[in-house]
Amino acid sequence: MSKIRIAVLFGGRSGEHDVSIRSAASVVQALDREKYDVIPIAITREGRWLSPSESSRLLPADAQGALSTEAVVVVSREPGSTSGVDVVFPVLHGTFGEDGTAQGLLELADVSYVGAGVLASAAGMDKDVMKRLFRERGLAAVDYVALLRGRRAEMISEVEQRFGYPMFVKPANLGSSVGISKAGDRETLRKALDFAAEFDRKLIVEPAIDGREIECSVLGNDDPQASVPGEITPGADFYSYEAKYLDDTSELRIPAPLTEAQTKEVQRMAVEAFQAVECSGLARVDFFLEDDTGRILLNEINTMPGFTSISMYPKLWEASGLRYADLVDRLVELAIERHEEKLNTRFSRDD
Repeated sequence: MSKIRIAVLFGGRSGEHDVSIRSAASVVQALDREKYDVIPIAITREGRWLSPSESSRLLPADAQGALSTEAVVVVSREPGSTSGVDVVFPVLHGTFGEDGTAQGLLELADVSYVGAGVLASAAGMDKDVMKRLFRERGLAAVDYVALLRGRRAEMISEVEQRFGYPMFVKPANLGSSVGISKAGDRETLRKALDFAAEFDRKLIVEPAIDGREIECSVLGNDDPQASVPGEITPGADFYSYEAKYLDDTSELRIPAPLTEAQTKEVQRMAVEAFQAVECSGLARVDFFLEDDTGRILLNEINTMPGFTSISMYPKLWEASGLRYADLVDRLVELAIERHEEKLNTRFSRDD
């Protein structure tokens, strides 16, 4: 039986470039070389695609072994012209990777790829659109105000009247807590808006929620399944980029200490959030459990969650009985299944 040739796509034009490299290293190490030929393909911060040999040098030394660095891979926008690869694993976080742009190229190329398609990727990246879809589905989500960076100064009074302090400011289209700040007064709010505006033209302002941070992993295509939930106790004031990737002061509790009813509700809402954005493959869904009301509120969905050694997504599945290597295998299977299912679709009257 011939090996499946997998191109692991990582890096990219995003504020999450470094996170992507860390995630890709973990995925590369987990792929069974008895089953897969693994071809690394990196995208620089400027958007240049590197050769496999150049790409491998961006990975940590312990992730560079047994890679197909001499392989010739062509990813073209014309159907049928992509060669040298059976499945693409786009371990890309943030803009130009997790937002539907890379997925659109892979759709045009007509190649199997891991994770959400164009629609779910775009909707899952835009926190404004995402929450509109949650509301349309009847799911309780954290309240918010969306505003354009060109109008941020004139919106300050309206935001203050809506929420009061403290509040969080985020770029609408980034993940991994990049560009997020907590504001406790008008001056810090102004600075937070300016900081977030460096990363996106659309900004999100949300009230600070007094509660516990709960996360749940989802896996599947048309019949998605939810993992056991986990809880994060941030080591800092909130679960920042540094807390996620650069230090180990945050505490992960897996499974989360929830009642049976709370666990089932988190899992139900996670699956419904996954379906609301028409996701496929994988996603991590984040919640707040409010202290004073006991309400479970959706925060966001991440359609390509982190895969680093301390990332919540694989840890939750491991606690649910699915080892990291088996999880990666399943994601490849789901990618192939979804691509084969598309063969049942006609794209013109003459097909």
